[in-house]
Amino acid sequence: MGLFDKIKGEFIDVIEWTDDSPNTLVYRFQRHGNEIKNGAQLTVREGQAAVFVDEGELADVFMPGMYTLETSNLPILSTLKGWKHGFESPFKAEVYFVNTRQFTDQKWGTKNPVTMRDPEFGPVRVRAFGTYAFRVSNPATFIKEIVGTDGHFTTPEITDQVRNILVARFSDAMAESGIPVLDMAANYDELGTKLDDRVQTDMGSYGLELRTLLVENISLPPAVEEALDKRTSMGVIGDMGKYTQYQAATAIGDAAKNPDGGGLAAGGMGAGLGMAMASQIGQAMNQPQQGGQAAAPPPLPRGPQFHVAVDGQQAGPFGTDALKQQIQAGTLTKETLIWTEGMAEWRPAGEVDAVAKLFGAVPPPLPPK
Repeated sequence: MGLFDKIKGEFIDVIEWTDDSPNTLVYRFQRHGNEIKNGAQLTVREGQAAVFVDEGELADVFMPGMYTLETSNLPILSTLKGWKHGFESPFKAEVYFVNTRQFTDQKWGTKNPVTMRDPEFGPVRVRAFGTYAFRVSNPATFIKEIVGTDGHFTTPEITDQVRNILVARFSDAMAESGIPVLDMAANYDELGTKLDDRVQTDMGSYGLELRTLLVENISLPPAVEEALDKRTSMGVIGDMGKYTQYQAATAIGDAAKNPDGGGLAAGGMGAGLGMAMASQIGQAMNQPQQGGQAAAPPPLPRGPQFHVAVDGQQAGPFGTDALKQQIQAGTLTKETLIWTEGMAEWRPAGEVDAVAKLFGAVPPPLPPK
């Protein structure tokens, strides 16, 4: 190799990145100490952005397209270098290619249960998990705030932080939603929307954008789920009396098909078991018709009960018979104030129909002897 070829090899004239790895967010172009010459060709493909950094200071950002690196399209870098007479000499700058496509099927979930107050069950602990997709929306901010000088930055280096943001905002969204635990399965989209709105600001400060957020499952602790299963089973069973009768009848059939041993002793034991079960069935079937609390007649309906004002004090409540006695004794007159449930205020007894008619039904005092 001649001297001219050696000098020529120290200058870079083509800058591009064709790596197709599935998790690379930022790749630093390998310059190996060489200089980028004036007029070099820069190729930025769709889903990429090229960020130039000079001496630790961010210079220019190039979006998809093909560029010839000259003074006209490197205004910031030219200013940093201080070229007063045009951009003619080679320069050393770091070029970072940023992957701006969407990164899908990223997992998120709560490491520990989140405690929330449910309107039906009270305080409960729930877990949640799902998937999300994100992309780099501001390459310059992402380089400055997150990547720094990392020459090969991948998704696992940022997904832990994004997951922490999602989990932190999830508890707030759950608490403010007011959605009962049993109704959450029908409101996954609403929860995802609430969580999306809260996370966008946090991710924007990193130069990232949350594209989609899906809540796949919200679960309760195993003990609570077991209690819910039992409650559901009781609802399916329905009438416990009929269920008990069915279980007893099934047990008799099983005992008849599988006698324990043979001979008269086994037959006697089977017969005794059958008689005991039959007795239980009879008691279960007759229980609604025979004595007990269920067969007792309901109490007779009571008439209206009235409170009476006596010497400025409230007395009562009194039924119809007691009011008749007070009218007959003269302690209750048509001007006496009375009140019962449903009345807005106290009123004279003579103006209340239910009591006014009692004055005519009470016989006058007996004449003196």
